[in-house]
Amino acid sequence: MKTNDYIQAAIPLFFVLIFLEALFSNWAKKNWFNLHDSLNNLACGALDQILEVFYKSALFGVYLWLYSYRLTSLSETALWVWLLCFLGVDFGYYWFHRCSHRVWLVWAGHGPHHQSEEYNLTVALRQGMLERSFSWVFTLPLALLGFSPVVYLTCSQFQIIYQFFIHTRAIKTLGPLEWVMNTPSHHRVHHGKNPEYIDRNYGGVLIIWDRLFGSFEPERKEAVYGTVKALKSWNPLWAHAVFFAEMAQAMRSLPWHQKLQVLWRPPGWNPQQAEPEIPPVEAQSYLKYKTPLDWGINLWLLLQFGICLGLSTLFLEQAPQWEMLQGIGAGLSLMLGFTAVGALNENKAWLTPFETVRILLSLGVMILLPFPLLLKEGLSLWLLLSAALNLGLLQTPQFSKQNPAQDPQSAG
Repeated sequence: MKTNDYIQAAIPLFFVLIFLEALFSNWAKKNWFNLHDSLNNLACGALDQILEVFYKSALFGVYLWLYSYRLTSLSETALWVWLLCFLGVDFGYYWFHRCSHRVWLVWAGHGPHHQSEEYNLTVALRQGMLERSFSWVFTLPLALLGFSPVVYLTCSQFQIIYQFFIHTRAIKTLGPLEWVMNTPSHHRVHHGKNPEYIDRNYGGVLIIWDRLFGSFEPERKEAVYGTVKALKSWNPLWAHAVFFAEMAQAMRSLPWHQKLQVLWRPPGWNPQQAEPEIPPVEAQSYLKYKTPLDWGINLWLLLQFGICLGLSTLFLEQAPQWEMLQGIGAGLSLMLGFTAVGALNENKAWLTPFETVRILLSLGVMILLPFPLLLKEGLSLWLLLSAALNLGLLQTPQFSKQNPAQDPQSAG
């Protein structure tokens, strides 16, 4: 079975639009972008794509297996079948999305998408590594109903692509479309942590599901973005692990007969409260997490991140042909590379031993990978140079004095 990868084909367009949105933000003095936040968004998205290489085939295999027991066979050429499948995908997504905000374990998969305190197109690419391991279940009934894998995969991809375009503050409202479609205005509400915006507007492409099932909320005032408990970190691995740490902390304070309830209760659940308390916030006074660094350090961070992103693209193209051990080693090395960029961003004390482990692991992976010798030598040299510069930067007085990651700075 051969299907087109429309999401991969759309990636260049995504980055062009991100660049244009950033230019407009700068020109109009909107301050919609924070460099470190944007890099962290893209790093989380890259980690999601890296991990997905190892399990997406298995998840789709379940759809194929169920399809072999389908109740009927629906045409791949009839327009009504495509429209009905798209509705089914979007309907399933609505219920997954609603579940992901009301079940703590599922929130651990989806929550990383909500951590950014900005709202721009890079946030669309910020995805939780474990989200797909929960979301796929909600569209499995489509296999039994007879929607072919080709129709299902294509509709799923375009349902995802559409959602990229609604992560922006550049578009205010879209007139009559606001009644039917999920728009930037509706989705800004969903990303807000204002008490009145929490757990609202779950729709993917269509907002009619929210209107039908009582979860709709119009945009009445400017949203404050991010999770209720701010992440305050540029570490993409911690962005995912923090939810499990919070669940473990909640379990420790509960008696044995209530510990497991944490997994299926709402995020922040406490048996002493009907609902977790949501503190009021205002966009004009909210303090965002920032780590202002010298332009030269930012340039170095951009270069390192660009190399990691380029190697990730190579990984996504080549990993399916590699041995499992090669893929795991390369994927782990890339994840640690993105984490090193975040740690340097915050001048973390543990960066020195971390870089030592990362370089040793990465050099070992280079030996295992089926790359030409010249490419192996080039990548190995880059790893050594980047590690040396990272560790050298930590020792400079200018960098040590900055160490601004302990306290949030005003959002301005």
